[in-house]
Amino acid sequence: MSILTISVLVLLSIVLIVILTSVTKLNAFASLFMVSLLLAVIALPGKDIVEILKQGFGNTVSSIGFLIIFGAIIAVVLEKTGGAASIANYILSKTGHRNAASAMGITGFIVGLPIFCDSGYIIMSGLAKSFSSKAKVALPFIAFVLATSLYSVHCLTPTHPGALAASGILGANLGMLIVLGALFAIPAALAAFLWIKWQTRNDIYTETENSHHEIRSNEQLPPVHLSLLPIVTPLLLIATGSLLTVLDISNVNFILKGLAFLGQPIVSLMIGVLLSLFLLKNRAIKNINIVLESAIEKAGPILIVTGAGGMFGLVIKETGVGAYAGEFLLQTGLGLAVPFLIASILKTAQGSSTVAIITAASFVVPMLPALGLDSEPGKLLAMISMGAGSMMVSHANDSYFWVVSRFSGIGSNTALKVYSSATVVMGIVTFLCVWLTSLFML
Repeated sequence: MSILTISVLVLLSIVLIVILTSVTKLNAFASLFMVSLLLAVIALPGKDIVEILKQGFGNTVSSIGFLIIFGAIIAVVLEKTGGAASIANYILSKTGHRNAASAMGITGFIVGLPIFCDSGYIIMSGLAKSFSSKAKVALPFIAFVLATSLYSVHCLTPTHPGALAASGILGANLGMLIVLGALFAIPAALAAFLWIKWQTRNDIYTETENSHHEIRSNEQLPPVHLSLLPIVTPLLLIATGSLLTVLDISNVNFILKGLAFLGQPIVSLMIGVLLSLFLLKNRAIKNINIVLESAIEKAGPILIVTGAGGMFGLVIKETGVGAYAGEFLLQTGLGLAVPFLIASILKTAQGSSTVAIITAASFVVPMLPALGLDSEPGKLLAMISMGAGSMMVSHANDSYFWVVSRFSGIGSNTALKVYSSATVVMGIVTFLCVWLTSLFML
């Protein structure tokens, strides 16, 4: 089977998933599984299809499964105890209700610098609902602003594994890249904010299932400092762990090793879970079990759909269509557009921003002299360009897409229309900023 035929099949499979989930309203897991199996049978006849499906599903669940479960527990506790409402009351008292979405975006941007967008969104999804309820702003506006602000820094700063690994492949200056990545993430997040605001301009706020928590008086809510502990503590621990890794000093002594261990997202979120239990007025085992069971029920469907998205992504990766497209684009001589386009195609085809930027870096590094990007500024701009490409398009084969959709409780058709289109805007705006900067740096 020719690579052109496989490319058409991959494109049709993506379109089919979009139709099944958004038009026919078929269950997301069923849609992803059926299309993944169908594509594997047709495009990968000589490979162990069952093993590929198992690996794609299992690897995804193993990488973020604990994060989803622990994050769901924290979210449920904050929701049931009024902790999220307490935080929302405090922040909104400082920013004003009119600026609720802006406050959510700024918070997400800062939180996203040290931690994965998946972890950040899981931790803060309940807070987004509280902001929506308190400010009487449509949930899609608040939720997707949070999602894109986290996503902007995840794709561009080397405190995250994709950009960190790619910077090593290209030999780019890590310190400068952290600064530039954060700076270029600002227009990306701002563009997403304006796009989402425009897309949701006609959305009307509706009462959500957790709205009854929002009408309680401050006297009935837990203290804001206690409510923040399950959120802030994991974030600080993860930030510390990331910093130690970036500085390569995590193994210097016993204390730093301990901090590095506590800074692992799974350990940090587990500590957040333990801290969240202090919000419960009744800490009897029976009451704790009720909370845990509620969280597990909430996390189960998210785990399944997220795993299915990873399964679909691996099937596409195994077809080799992403690698073929990358090799083709490397011969076009389009300068900064080459790393951007390669990362864009890889991201859209297989779903993972991390895989997209690392793979793109491997393709681009031998071509840097031919592209005129072998200088230090050229390497930095090539890195940011690939980061911009790794933003687009986040859709049905991206686990983060399903984390955002499921944890916010927003349908996949709305997520595709608003969130996925916002990731396209983010990628294009960021690349245009890189191109304009190259006029002065190169």
